[in-house]
Amino acid sequence: MDEIARRRKVALDAIKQAFGTTEHEHGVTLFVTHHLEELADDFWLKHCGTARPEPNQVLDILILQSHWGEDEEDEEDEDGIDNFDFSLPGDVTNYVISVSFDEDGNVEEITMES
Repeated sequence: MDEIARRRKVALDAIKQAFGTTEHEHGVTLFVTHHLEELADDFWLKHCGTARPEPNQVLDILILQSHWGEDEEDEEDEDGIDNFDFSLPGDVTNYVISVSFDEDGNVEEITMES
């Protein structure tokens, strides 16, 4: 498994563990609850097979939007692997769940960004 695939899996596992925790109530939990309320039933039917999916079903359909890093000059590097951004399929939202890794490849932070 290459490093991008490894970090993708680690990030998704961390996102799933973060859901419902006090620390992430304004991040992962808000992302899921907001989209469950705002998106139409047909979106959920198409991607989850039900008009009212459970939160874990929402987390299961997250897709890797991009991964990037920052070089010494504070510019984004689109080939970097320091940050992984996940969102829902189909361009239905401007929000992402961003997972940042430390220099050893461990999850450092999970945030919701727009």
